[in-house]
Amino acid sequence: MAKTPPKPPAYDASAIEVLEGLEAVRKRPGMYIGGTDARALHHMAAEILDNAMDEAVAGHAKEIRVHLAADNTLAISDDGRGIPVDPHPKYPKKSALEVILTEMHSGGKFSGKAYETSGGLHGVGSSVVNALSESLVAEVWRDGGHFRQAFARGKAKGRIERVGKQGPRRGTTIAFRPDPEIFREGHLFEPARLHRMCRSKAYLERGVTIRWSCDQALLGGRDAPPAEDVFHFAAGLEDFVRGEIGQTPLAGGRIFAGQARFPDGQGRVEWAIAWPEGADGDISSYCNTIPTPQGGTHEAGFRAALYKAIREYGERVGEKRSGMVVGEDVASGAVGVVSAFVRDPQFSGQTKEKLASAEAARLVEGAVKDAFDLWLGSDKKAADALLAHALAQAEARLRRRAEKDVSRQSATRRLRLPGKLADCSSVTREDTEIFLVEGDSAGGSAKQARRRETQAVLPLRGKILNVAAASADKLSQNQELQDLATALGAGAGSRFRLEDLRYGRVIIMTDADVDGAHIATLLMTYFWREMRPLVQAGRLYLARPPLYRLASRTRSVYAMDDAERDRLLPTFRGERVEVSRFKGLGEMPPQQLRETTMDPDRRTLLKVDAADAEGIASCIERLMGRKAENRFRFIQENARRLDAAAIDA
Repeated sequence: MAKTPPKPPAYDASAIEVLEGLEAVRKRPGMYIGGTDARALHHMAAEILDNAMDEAVAGHAKEIRVHLAADNTLAISDDGRGIPVDPHPKYPKKSALEVILTEMHSGGKFSGKAYETSGGLHGVGSSVVNALSESLVAEVWRDGGHFRQAFARGKAKGRIERVGKQGPRRGTTIAFRPDPEIFREGHLFEPARLHRMCRSKAYLERGVTIRWSCDQALLGGRDAPPAEDVFHFAAGLEDFVRGEIGQTPLAGGRIFAGQARFPDGQGRVEWAIAWPEGADGDISSYCNTIPTPQGGTHEAGFRAALYKAIREYGERVGEKRSGMVVGEDVASGAVGVVSAFVRDPQFSGQTKEKLASAEAARLVEGAVKDAFDLWLGSDKKAADALLAHALAQAEARLRRRAEKDVSRQSATRRLRLPGKLADCSSVTREDTEIFLVEGDSAGGSAKQARRRETQAVLPLRGKILNVAAASADKLSQNQELQDLATALGAGAGSRFRLEDLRYGRVIIMTDADVDGAHIATLLMTYFWREMRPLVQAGRLYLARPPLYRLASRTRSVYAMDDAERDRLLPTFRGERVEVSRFKGLGEMPPQQLRETTMDPDRRTLLKVDAADAEGIASCIERLMGRKAENRFRFIQENARRLDAAAIDA
């Protein structure tokens, strides 16, 4: 007898759900902070720190304290005016403090009466942090008193209380612990990441002091920051650029730094930029102390000011080639930062990664160009050096364009030479993967071990170019990297398009030794610098080939390293065991390579995680960049620990 199908749920008034207060934030946190991963978690810290910075930018605070406790509670304090605690006119039974922390779109940054410019703009930052915190305690020193109010998951646990006298202190402290029910994949703050955040904020407001501290129990990691630190930069952004370039010689010999106010009280802009010799460079931008990693109109205005000033200078001195200079030629190789403070800025999304205010481009360009024109006119030697730099970059760009016009047919034929790309037959990208292996010998084994339908193999000649230390010209002329980019089919650098990627996964497969680790590091550096969206999309992996094979008459097993070998040996219980150490993937028979490293049903892959973009960029620059002294310092600081680890292994 056929079963009667269940009735579909009724769609009537009872099916319409109304989320009260901050329930919508807890229901869909990704709409407000971009997700529930480590990046989103630290975005909560940035929201509260930005509020403290707003007080400093407005001239009401001089010191900010950030403390991370062992129980994952983050406390951020400032010595500003203190959040108002008197009853709110619209909600007379609630203090202004409670309204700010429990009502969306509430705050003192809409009308411009309390702040000329600010980083918190939509009135959702503090309330969203409160909603997504297991606990939050707000303390305020103002109006002659010390006030406190506690919250749990966005709801007040009671009325605001006066717990003492104000005394000499003033300001606000927000202490919150993220809710593990929301941040299930990892709800712990990373001390090193917070430490970097504090440092970068201190550069943006030269008058502020940020004091960092962290409970000792949290400082066990390799990149652990100090338990206490103080950030204060008298020269602001110029100090930042000076720290980035170190003792590297500069084109023009000077740092171009300055600040200017926009007309009619529309805000201000600060900047610092230099052109280190031989550097790839990077220009970062901020709006109202908020990092804008995707740039936006303020950064576009800054770049336009530099380009137009250099080009006009070339025309004034009779340089006929100045007409071929474009914006990217002037910005190429530059290390700089621009920080704009604008009223009522418009961002692309709540996470504020890109400024969209059209007026900001005009304001920044006008202010910076006037200053740069004067700077160039006051130092002919520096101006001539920067013009020469721009012309050299223009010529290199045109040369790369000519090289790019080489026929695709020639490139494909080059890849099909023996020992190069062995493609897969599947036309569905998501089912396919490409293995990048070191050398033709390993490539030969991998080609025999692969599944021809879904697995491609591209052998590479040993250690590729270190793109973190190489010039753009060297990168463009490197045949090995050109072959790799062509095989993947998605371009590289600014021309990279993830949607054109020919494979669902890119797997780095190197020998399980020090040289293999070095090659894998060089490749990961290349992908991060030239194909970052691929890494951020979770498509880059590391294969884990074993280092040893342990075999007896009855069974054989594989060990990834010395420690696993020593752990597995006693499990043979007296049997005679033959221990084979693989010298490289080329020494491994195809059958063993397939069952240990390439078979999707039995292998182990490590996904390259790109959640901490700032930390990755810092690590690559420190360990792979041009400054050898950074690597030397790292070795000095970590040699004993690494030696101890090697002995233990």
